[in-house]
Amino acid sequence: MGNQRAFNSVPEVIVVLVAVIFGIELAFQLGGQGVIGGPAAVGWRIKAIEGYTISPLVLEWMVDRQDFRLDLSRRLVTYAFVHVSLVHAVFACGMLLALGKFVGDVWNRFSLLLVLLVATVAGALVHGMTAEPQQPLVGAYPAIYGLIGAFTYLVWLRIEQEGGNRLAAFRMIGMLLGMQLLFGLIFGSTPHFVADVAGFAAGLMVSPLLGPGGWARFIDRMRQRSD
Repeated sequence: MGNQRAFNSVPEVIVVLVAVIFGIELAFQLGGQGVIGGPAAVGWRIKAIEGYTISPLVLEWMVDRQDFRLDLSRRLVTYAFVHVSLVHAVFACGMLLALGKFVGDVWNRFSLLLVLLVATVAGALVHGMTAEPQQPLVGAYPAIYGLIGAFTYLVWLRIEQEGGNRLAAFRMIGMLLGMQLLFGLIFGSTPHFVADVAGFAAGLMVSPLLGPGGWARFIDRMRQRSD
């Protein structure tokens, strides 16, 4: 009963996103095992990576030729629904549910969706400018890091009200980035690291406008600092 109440408190937008991500991954798994889709289903994941993810080559093509047709520009968002493995997808779903609940307890649903979108696009753009030319960006992790940015802002506000050290708000992101750095040293660097950081930065930057109090609170804080 307690688990059901906790699940029901997760914002609907997060539940829908997780359902879509898991549904796509389930199709990849069943198709790869020949349960659905016939022989062609074995290559569904590869085709999805080729057709729905973003890479520096794709971004360069779009910018140089001013070619922003839907089948190209959609990649700035659709890459977040494609993952490289079941573990990759399940871990993303778990983080989305946990962070979505924490942030969704305070934020309205529209603001929550907007911060996810901004972080996803920011991750795609930065990846397109920094990664190897043919390296695709896959997974919902820039969006997840955007939620971490929003959560960091909420912690910052709480610490500010309590008169504590506001730098403590960055403890979670510092720990996660440290773990990524450690894993990179042990297993090799991940090409998605910069995109994740970009997602966090984007989520953190838009939080004063989209978070509790929104624009009015942001203007009030700016006035207080200028006095």
